Amino acid sequence: MKILIIGGGGREHALAWKIAQSPKVTGLFCAPGNPGTADVATNIDIPADDIERLLQFALNQSIDLTVVGPEQPLVLGLADWFQDNDLKVFGPSAKAAQLEGSKTFSKDLMQKYNIPTADYAAFENANEARAYLKGKGPQVIKADGLAAGKGVFVCASEAEAMDAICQIMDNKIFGESGSRIIIEERLEGQEVSLLAFTDGNTVMPMEAAQDHKAVFDGDTGPNTGGMGAYSPAPIFTPELKQQVIDKIMVPAVNGMRQEGIPYQGVLYAGLMITSKGPKTLEFNARFGDPETQPLMMRMQSDIVPIMEACADGTLDSISLEWKPDAAVCVVMASEGYPGSYAKGRTIAGLDQAGSLSDVTVFHAGTKQMGDDIVTSGGRVLGVTALGGDVKQAIEKAYQAVDKIQWQGVQFRKDIGQKALP
Repeated sequence: MKILIIGGGGREHALAWKIAQSPKVTGLFCAPGNPGTADVATNIDIPADDIERLLQFALNQSIDLTVVGPEQPLVLGLADWFQDNDLKVFGPSAKAAQLEGSKTFSKDLMQKYNIPTADYAAFENANEARAYLKGKGPQVIKADGLAAGKGVFVCASEAEAMDAICQIMDNKIFGESGSRIIIEERLEGQEVSLLAFTDGNTVMPMEAAQDHKAVFDGDTGPNTGGMGAYSPAPIFTPELKQQVIDKIMVPAVNGMRQEGIPYQGVLYAGLMITSKGPKTLEFNARFGDPETQPLMMRMQSDIVPIMEACADGTLDSISLEWKPDAAVCVVMASEGYPGSYAKGRTIAGLDQAGSLSDVTVFHAGTKQMGDDIVTSGGRVLGVTALGGDVKQAIEKAYQAVDKIQWQGVQFRKDIGQKALP
């Protein structure tokens, strides 16, 4: 079968790498892809949000399954357009993607179906938001719409929260995505992610992963799209996982169906493990990045039949198996990220790192310039390794990281440490 992957980041490279291993695949395309996806797929020069051209390409090529990586095309309705043209898509409809596209929609659904989450209030007026904040203590301020993983301000004080409101609503740093905000209580605990496949009825959880959002060691500095991840997450015991499935994942999928908005694809729950149990920080409507990289390395099963079953409504007939190994992904980023950063820096050592056993270097913000691979984004590479346990996977990942250089590279040196005894 012919498969089209939409997107060009680290998540899409990891998905392409995994999908390319399926014996069912006869043709694999990635739009727009990156130099890493070019090793396993044919890159197509169409942006991920150019739905009309993507649709035309899929029709012309008789694509059997389209796998959507980023959230933007989903929120724009790519799945709807493709399905209206009898093309099979792995990913939710525009209405269902509101679970990620609108924080207010998501929080309202959680409240209605008793899904544990932080107390919150939504505002479209900055002065009303400021008045609400007075005397509240530490809060989290979120832009309602999509902000490439950067629309959340975890504030330690009222002054920080006031500044976040000013940035989002007055200075409009996220444009229209910040025309409405959510203010919610700041939860304390460890943050973990659980992703699940779903066809709108059956929920098939993946292994848990733990992301590192802050840019610097020790979870300091501003939040990023993710500086690394590992799986499994020891904090996520089998009992805790079952609790999340029963109280968060299944109620969310059932709630969406009851709302007349069936949800199929990947449902991502960002969770805080608090002293009162797991609470939902957010839902995402797609694979997480960088959690996808370690998850794809650990997945034993062929992913293609699972994606087909999600699209066909037959997920209850499929099983999912995992390697017992641990996997760790270290994100190598451009100096200055998540703020401004230079592009076009030549990357050395990719072949040496990639030749190490049980290591895959997933490309995210890279570009081919002549014979060189150069930096073209904030998060540049996701260096991912398998090991017998997390400690071994950490050692292998950093061994590979040490072989890669470019001017102005930055990365955290403590990815996975939370998992060690």
